[in-house]
Amino acid sequence: MANVAVVGSQWGDEGKGKIVDWLSERADVVVRFQGGHNAGHTLVIDGTVYKLSLLPSGIVRGGKMSIIGNGVVIDPWALRKEIETLRGQGVGVTSDTLKIAENATIILPLHGELDALREDDSAAVKIGTTRRGIGPAYEDRVARRAIRVSDLGDAELLKDKIATLLLHHNALRKGLGADPVDGEALLQQLLEIAPEVLEFSDVVWRRLDEAKRDRKLVLFEGAQGTMLDNDHGTYPFVTSSNTVAGQASVGSGVGPGAISYVLGITKAYTTRVGEGPFPTELNDEIGQGLGERGHEFGVVTGRKRRCGWFDAVMVRQAAKTGGISGIALTKLDVLDGMEELKVCVGYRIGDKTYDYFPSNMADQAAVEPIYETLEGWQESTFGARSWDDLPASAVKYIRRVEELIEVPVALVSTSPEREDTILVKDPFSD
Repeated sequence: MANVAVVGSQWGDEGKGKIVDWLSERADVVVRFQGGHNAGHTLVIDGTVYKLSLLPSGIVRGGKMSIIGNGVVIDPWALRKEIETLRGQGVGVTSDTLKIAENATIILPLHGELDALREDDSAAVKIGTTRRGIGPAYEDRVARRAIRVSDLGDAELLKDKIATLLLHHNALRKGLGADPVDGEALLQQLLEIAPEVLEFSDVVWRRLDEAKRDRKLVLFEGAQGTMLDNDHGTYPFVTSSNTVAGQASVGSGVGPGAISYVLGITKAYTTRVGEGPFPTELNDEIGQGLGERGHEFGVVTGRKRRCGWFDAVMVRQAAKTGGISGIALTKLDVLDGMEELKVCVGYRIGDKTYDYFPSNMADQAAVEPIYETLEGWQESTFGARSWDDLPASAVKYIRRVEELIEVPVALVSTSPEREDTILVKDPFSD
């Protein structure tokens, strides 16, 4: 049996929550390996809706170990709120079911404040951040001044690290016209919340090594999407972490050989939240219709998602950089009733064509899509659970997508319900 990493192959919001839940029923361990509480997953289980931001999707399944890896940045107050919400829904969250890497970075209130100060600065490039402090926390980690989970158990060390941290942040805040942070008040805030985080603190890499030796199935759960990757995405309109499957190894403390299959979650059309280039965006009735039928609003922010045609060039590139073995094609039913569908098969800038998405910021903004038109279908695919349930034109659409992205379809999702899934290739099977 194979360990599986699940990543988004577009700009996030591809429907990872349902697919991860569908897979997590068979996994023994589910691991979050990057991002923070800026990413949202919605699970629908027996009619109950669970909205997760920081916790791994496996937490709602009994008998699973859920792990927040060292690659995740953790807002302890958001964590407490999410745990309380789940417990209120009858989900048991204990130190046996949830483990947090002791070397994970903590998001502080000043990080969220800095996010907002920068985003509101009229001279700054608008990134479309969720203002939850994710980026500033990663900055502090790279600069070696971050507060980590293990620091919360040592008051004297914590006091010294806060002083070092504020040498940087208070100077920065002064330049942005904000009041300095009170170090003593921040220390007391952290000491108050510390027991609620340390309850779950563990040596995560060792837990995963034990799982490997015991031949347990591990599911690595990514957040956001490949085109938001800090290196391989539409920089600078990206997130602050690496979102490709390679990060599953680094962000959890296992070797790359521990991951046997990479499943790329791929929406049957394209959406994006926030700022940045979007070659196939539709600012018309078709785009509005996709958004309405697909209920395209952010789980975390509630922001309306931008919608457009499927971009095969971008997904193919995501598959190459992320080592995607197969895709789970989601929200196929949103395309029901459309007479024709367009798929982006290339880009054009002036008289030059591209079969990849360029890295230069100006080029990304200038690209124009080259489309191929496919026949739509009038029949409903909603709730389909086998190929025989799909219209012939829908099957042709899927097959053409496979050809263009050069990756096979492993799963097809036809509704938010986990059972409404067509299984083509079992990711857990070698």
